[in-house]
Amino acid sequence: MTTLAVYQQTHRTCPQYSIQVQCKSLCHLHDILYQPYFNTQFSDAYDVYLEILHHVDSLIKALEGEHPLAFEWLATIDGSNSLKRWLSSIYGTSPRNDSRTYPQADEFQKGAQMQSKEHNDDWEDVIQSESAPASFRCVDCWQNAGPEQRKCMFSIFDESGIFVTPCRHRIILLACNMVKSGELAKYPLAIIDHLLNVYGKNRGVAYDIGCAFSKTLNISSLGPRTRALNFRMMVGAFHGHAHNRRCQIDWHPLYIEGTGHTEGEGCEHIFSLSNELARSTRHASPFHRHQAIEQHFSFWDEDKYVVLSTFLCNHYREALTAVQTLSAELATLQSVLNISNTDFLHFHEQEHSYLDGLKEPPLKDQLQNAEAMALHLEIQLGIEKRWEIGSEHYNRFRQEASLLNYQTALDELEQLIVMHLFELSMLSLSGTGYKLRQQISKALQCCSEAIHNALSQYNTQAAALVPLFLGEFDLLRQSCSDIHSLDWTKPAHHEATAKYFKIQRAHEEIQ
Repeated sequence: MTTLAVYQQTHRTCPQYSIQVQCKSLCHLHDILYQPYFNTQFSDAYDVYLEILHHVDSLIKALEGEHPLAFEWLATIDGSNSLKRWLSSIYGTSPRNDSRTYPQADEFQKGAQMQSKEHNDDWEDVIQSESAPASFRCVDCWQNAGPEQRKCMFSIFDESGIFVTPCRHRIILLACNMVKSGELAKYPLAIIDHLLNVYGKNRGVAYDIGCAFSKTLNISSLGPRTRALNFRMMVGAFHGHAHNRRCQIDWHPLYIEGTGHTEGEGCEHIFSLSNELARSTRHASPFHRHQAIEQHFSFWDEDKYVVLSTFLCNHYREALTAVQTLSAELATLQSVLNISNTDFLHFHEQEHSYLDGLKEPPLKDQLQNAEAMALHLEIQLGIEKRWEIGSEHYNRFRQEASLLNYQTALDELEQLIVMHLFELSMLSLSGTGYKLRQQISKALQCCSEAIHNALSQYNTQAAALVPLFLGEFDLLRQSCSDIHSLDWTKPAHHEATAKYFKIQRAHEEIQ
């Protein structure tokens, strides 16, 4: 029992530590020859040991009762494809037969499959509308928000990853397998269905594509129940900054009352450690893969529960510091700008209304077709006098054309920089081989040269424009009207408004 307990804790802290390594270590300690069947014997004993612990844990009941808040609980949902499992028959061998299952995971997987049959998972067809400009459709920026045709998985994998749900304290609430597919809509639908059944009303869930998924959720059979139970989707604070400004106003936690300092990125913390399980579960049987994942997450929960008081204390101190610091800074700005707290709410509403009224700018091919049509109409109507260089109309439309070129250069530069940051993050990952590091280094060199060229193009286009303050690029991306005279677009007012909402969230965190 002691040996099994030692292996359990060692494997939890170091997921790469396998049963084979444990058996070889025991053989060396006892000075006996290692035999492959030792692995099977140890694995069977370990399975029985974990089953005993599981039955003991099922007898422990959680305490209930908590002070009511705007959101009774806040959670995060997201999927990861790192814990894939190869088909055992891919090597030409017969699949390993193992009838043992984990009831919780299997029951939940059936629910996800039922949701897949009942609901249309084609998110892109759901969220697009003629009233929303293309650059305001976050579905175009996120792979997991695209249609099902983009979420396929190689047939060599049986389970293609996991979909998890941690609470705001990063303790795992639910987890299920993603089977032979990418991040389909059936997985978050099944998870939310289970959350609503267990936890009830006044709930909030952050998802990196919460803005797009909320519309799928509303038209599903869960829609009436989510509205009746006051269920709220949102976007995580980190992923939220990759969404456009219009989306942030509606879905970012900073602008949602009752979220406090909830970041909505608990899944990223979990995946950063669970990725280490990939080596030991890639070729395991379905049962032992479930077992390893369950053991890893149970240890994660125990570890987070031990430091829960520290987590709450740190958040409390951060909220107090934010209230003290930001309140003093906001008071100074209010006295200088001669504004009050009610003005910040008006600024927020005005920005929201302005972004709702924006229209899609014409594309380059549309401009070329318009020029040809205009020339044809001039000939038919007998118009002899055209716009002269330097006239009012000529200068105005020339400014719009320069702005369109500037925005194109800005988009290209932003895309290259994000790609560069992703490559840098991959370069520092543990387990990255030498050859892959060399390939990434070469890619970074090419990307750096591309960024240099894009930056030169950006500076050329920016020099042709009148200097503007771009606190949020989306504010000017689709506007042909001059909004720089409005208070909410000015840098100081914009900064003061952000501080006001941060103070409100800090007060909620203290409560």
